[in-house]
Amino acid sequence: MKILLVDDHIVVREGVRRLLSGMNGVELHEASTGEEALAMFREIRPELVLLDLNLTGIGGLELLRRLLTEDEKVRVVVFSMHAEPIYAARALRLGARGYVSKSAGADELVTAVKKVAEGGRYVEREIAGELAFTQLSAEDPLQQLTMREIEILRLLGEGNSLTEIAQAIGVAYKTVANTCSIIKSKLGVERTADLIRVSMEMK
Repeated sequence: MKILLVDDHIVVREGVRRLLSGMNGVELHEASTGEEALAMFREIRPELVLLDLNLTGIGGLELLRRLLTEDEKVRVVVFSMHAEPIYAARALRLGARGYVSKSAGADELVTAVKKVAEGGRYVEREIAGELAFTQLSAEDPLQQLTMREIEILRLLGEGNSLTEIAQAIGVAYKTVANTCSIIKSKLGVERTADLIRVSMEMK
């Protein structure tokens, strides 16, 4: 089974490589950016993609969308530093088959990969419990945000300027500025500094 691991941290890739090396028949390929991942995906056509969300350039959620556009049958397990239900909910809605945070145990990541490879689904136990508890409550304003809005909010929280965000996601500066205004309206805040604070609280 061909697995494409997409993560911009070499230490994480090395750890996952060692972890999956014990699985029979696994052929692991690695990419550190969204652009590199897309090119490699088209070349090797993996059965499963293990995907980080925090990537430079094309963000993880956008990459997830593009991968499923390329091949709707590809199985994607998100492996992210974000343990908040909102990220898991967005990834699953976009078509991910699994979601595991980097704070989970190694055995849980292996379980997720095995179950998704077999055609099933898997969400980290703790996150699954929170998802079931919140039921994606409409009372939470963050649940109103679109994939693009969450991505911009994340990039703001990482210290990127609006110009840098526009370049990273491939849209015009005005589009990012307008989207920020929409996010402020949805979240009931007035300043960009408030958006950055919200983004930091989400981590």
